[in-house]
Amino acid sequence: MDKTLFICADHALAIIYFLQSEVVETVLGGGRQVVLLVDEVLKDHLAGRFGRPGLSFEGLRLTQAHAYAESEQKEIQWWLQFLRRVGGSRRINTAAMDSYVRQVSVEEPNRRRILMPLSWLLIMLLRSSAAARRLLLNLQNRYTPMIYGDLFDRYRPERVIASTPGWRLDRYLLREARARGVPTASVIVGWDNPSSYSLPGAQVDQATCWSEIQREEMVQGADWAPEQIHVGGIPSYDGYFRGTWRLSRDAYFKQHGLDPQRKLLSYACSFVSFSPNARNVEALARLVSSDSLAAPCQLLVRLHPNHFMETPLFRAEREHLQRLGRELDHVRVVEPVPLGGDLTYYSGEDMQEKSSMMAHSDVFLTVYSTMVVETAIHGRPIISVCLDTPGGWVAPRKYSLPLSQIGNWPTHNRFRDAGAGRVVYDELELREAIDLYLQQPETDAEQRRRFVENEVTFTDGSAGRRTGEYLLSLS
Repeated sequence: MDKTLFICADHALAIIYFLQSEVVETVLGGGRQVVLLVDEVLKDHLAGRFGRPGLSFEGLRLTQAHAYAESEQKEIQWWLQFLRRVGGSRRINTAAMDSYVRQVSVEEPNRRRILMPLSWLLIMLLRSSAAARRLLLNLQNRYTPMIYGDLFDRYRPERVIASTPGWRLDRYLLREARARGVPTASVIVGWDNPSSYSLPGAQVDQATCWSEIQREEMVQGADWAPEQIHVGGIPSYDGYFRGTWRLSRDAYFKQHGLDPQRKLLSYACSFVSFSPNARNVEALARLVSSDSLAAPCQLLVRLHPNHFMETPLFRAEREHLQRLGRELDHVRVVEPVPLGGDLTYYSGEDMQEKSSMMAHSDVFLTVYSTMVVETAIHGRPIISVCLDTPGGWVAPRKYSLPLSQIGNWPTHNRFRDAGAGRVVYDELELREAIDLYLQQPETDAEQRRRFVENEVTFTDGSAGRRTGEYLLSLS
């Protein structure tokens, strides 16, 4: 049989990574067959859009995987997953993991919350002991449901590649591959993934990541050997560097009914799970509607995918921001495009929208989102808006973290240390920072350029090809 690779794309960001770059194209060109495992509801859609000789699609069997996680010693599996996520070595910045522990301590059911003091002892042990981390990794292997046997028998893959090292339900596929003696590899799709998700959920042989920074996080924080990790850049951003997705300014402004005579401020909602964004948007809307800035401006607000979760607080904020867009002059609201299935609104369906918004913004604003990296690639001024909402999310058993207290998270800290943009904590600072960039748009340009080089490594649109060649080299 032809040599075959399984690629697990269990998230929309992974679909962008593999299919909207040259990764799969390069692997196919190297003489391999590719079986892409995706959410069952997306198989036909993706096959129709991306299908080509040598590429086929199979279901990820997420229903069976969810059922196994919920039925087979559910509490033990939950605790193993929790400890894995927050048990990385203290040799790296653990601020993001610490915040997640505090969130769980508030939001989980009582049967788990009551054990949280004990869990801190285990977390401290894991963070200080490589032997304890190895033991946790081995304990996870006990939970391998073997639900992909027919696919392994039919295709006999030479390697299984996943978009995480078992941080999500892909852990069951990776564990089954190891049990069958099939080599494994992982790609790192998200900017903050190595510092936020910590230890692998399965034993993985090789990985490729964005940068030397991420490689160091994985080596120091999760005990990977340096030779296991390749730095290949981030294929998902090749289209940004090449200008593939970018509409003209005239076309983009016409699409959203924007005024070509006004400067464009774009705000991408972020950090919704921990804190409201409404105060940030309201402050911007006031500045725009009252013409209080150095030049006449308009505001475009991009909702976060979490705004579409079945969470009353998130839904209420979404509806509030949508009302602002309908009622206020010079304010528009953009919704991310859903892909379907478990992938919800994290989608590659609107890369044209995202790229055009960043490229044509006179000032781009968010809360330390990954889009600070993406916007820096587009060469536009960036402000992280951290206006605290008094009381935060107000609801029983809902954890809230003030935006002024998140600057020490690893990726946030790197943005600040790089000087790639401004961080503001009140409305006066917000107005001053916007006015600075409106009047002197090249401010911090060199710092943005160096920030991009440090975070994504390859800036010539070659990451997809490089990553595909790396995956081929593993055979």
